[in-house]
Amino acid sequence: MTSGPTVSAVRHIVIAVAPDLVLLDACGPLEAFWRAELTMAEASGQRGVAARAPCEAPVAYRVTVASIDGGVVQTFPGLPVVTQRLDTLDHEPVDTLIVPGVPIDDRLALQPELVAWIARRAPAVRRVCSVCTGAFYLAAAGLLDGRRATTHWRDVELLARHFRAIHVDADPIFIRDARDGRAVWTSAGVTAGIDLALALIEEDLGHAVAMQAAQRLVVFMKRPGGQSQFSAALAAQASAGGPFDALHSWMAMNLRDDLSVERLAERARMSARTFARRYVDEVGRTPAKTVSAMRLEAAARSLAESRNPLKRIALDCGFGSEQNLRRAFVRRFGVLPLDYRERFASAV
Repeated sequence: MTSGPTVSAVRHIVIAVAPDLVLLDACGPLEAFWRAELTMAEASGQRGVAARAPCEAPVAYRVTVASIDGGVVQTFPGLPVVTQRLDTLDHEPVDTLIVPGVPIDDRLALQPELVAWIARRAPAVRRVCSVCTGAFYLAAAGLLDGRRATTHWRDVELLARHFRAIHVDADPIFIRDARDGRAVWTSAGVTAGIDLALALIEEDLGHAVAMQAAQRLVVFMKRPGGQSQFSAALAAQASAGGPFDALHSWMAMNLRDDLSVERLAERARMSARTFARRYVDEVGRTPAKTVSAMRLEAAARSLAESRNPLKRIALDCGFGSEQNLRRAFVRRFGVLPLDYRERFASAV
């Protein structure tokens, strides 16, 4: 098929999987689309949608999990998944193609048949997406050349090294790169696939449906793509037992205080120069970047979960003033704090 992308009322989503599929990469988006469908069904009065027969038409999405050979595919956690043969879809329209991740190393042992299928079908697909290391399949198929893309933070260097035509960005939860009439989406690791799916749902069905799907999933909050996959909280947990474990806990509880390198070094009982060097070696980022990430995360949570005024949030999170808070949000998320609140506030 070489015709351009098509759009239909019922969107056919194909999740094209390889052997040793990372299970959550596929079932996270699958569940998000199903929850969106439930939401749409209830809105239209079809409250029995969960119990309908498989042959009945879906409300919004039709999702097919498929592989080159079809049949049972083993997954990375060990739970087998039954799939359809990809070549049985050759004459069916595909609205969205999602390629989940697989365990990967420097040998880059990708399934060549799947790479070829993706390259052949992509021109007729409206949206092509990857979750985690599924980006390597899109890259091998030539779909990421000249584009911004991301993957799991542990694999970004490998992706950049093997595919030098890609502008690899290690930070975002997901990236939407739209050009030449087609959008290519790539996302970070594992649960970021849910964030990606919610963004696709929002694009298709609107913000309200995406938020209700997130609530059905009991997702803590619907994260924007620009949010960093390097959670400051995760960074603190990752260093548990290390030299900066106690410091991270103290920082999180004292965001409104002076958290300069000199103050942190004093707290860590080191010279500023030694502290800065050792911190980068241990954590992989500068102290200033960790402080900024912690403050932004705290402000984002407060905006999403409370109605506190900006002035109070700015003071509590260490920005000092509303102006500083606004600048930080525009620089990091591309939106003003109140716009962020309107878009991502959790419903109560």
